[in-house]
Formats: sequence, C-alpha cells, structure tokens
Amino acid sequence: MSITEKDLYRDTPVRYLGYANEIGEAFRPVIKKIFVHASYAVAISYVLADTADKSKKQYDKPEILGGGFRGAAVASGDTLLWQMFASVIIPGFTINRICWLSKAALKANKVKGPIGKWGPTMLGLLAIPFIIHPIDSAVDYAMDNTYRKYVK
Repeated sequence: MSITEKDLYRDTPVRYLGYANEIGEAFRPVIKKIFVHASYAVAISYVLADTADKSKKQYDKPEILGGGFRGAAVASGDTLLWQMFASVIIPGFTINRICWLSKAALKANKVKGPIGKWGPTMLGLLAIPFIIHPIDSAVDYAMDNTYRKYVK
C-alpha cells in the first residue's frame, strides 16, 4: 500500500462498523435481543470484509515481498484474530459487563424512572471511547507475543 493510499477499513468512517456490537451491547437493556444480535452481524461482517481485503492485497504482492498464498494466509489470520478480539469479542464483553453492573447497582439502590432505565445504556455508550485504545494495545501485545511471533 502506498503512503497516500487510504485503507477503507481503517482510515474511513467504514471503520465505525466494527463498533456496531458495542453500540448493540450498550442498548441491550432497552432493546430486543434480535437487534443486539444484528449489531454483532454488522461488526463481524466488517471484520470478514477487512480480512478479505488484507488477504487479497497481500496475495497480489510479489512473493519476495511476502505475497502469494502464504503471505495471504498469514495476513488473513492476523487480521481476523486481531479484529475479532479487538473489535468484537473484548469490547462487546466489556460493554456488556459495564451495562450489567451499572444496571445491578441501580437496581440495588432502587433507582427507577429514566435513570434506572437509560443509565446503563448511557454509561455503556460513554465507556466506548475510553476502552478502545487500551484494548487495541493489549491485543497488539498479545498478537506480537503469540501469533505474529510464530508465523514470521
């Protein structure tokens, strides 16, 4: 990829599709589960599209530059693992637990009305920007010390 070439899945608003499940998890307390599941379908579709894109780009490179079948397989594995952990699994679980804990705390303190209903959702949404970079860094560290170490 050239310096001026934009990565559709990481440098444009398309990237935000990877956060769909986090939004779904934040709204879980107030929406039907089918919509939460649909948000995961959107996020996983984004991950699969990014994986296919990175695989094709790597496959098209000359073999001496890491292209071809092996390069594409390594790129596919790297992208799929990284995106699934950093964009879907860990953030989804984190937002789910934040919302669950806040709902339990509000219930234990007998908070009702709009705050009791919407508080966990608002807290979940507010947490998203704060969890992204630590999760990304942790997944990078884990990938650097496992998968990437063994395939290169």
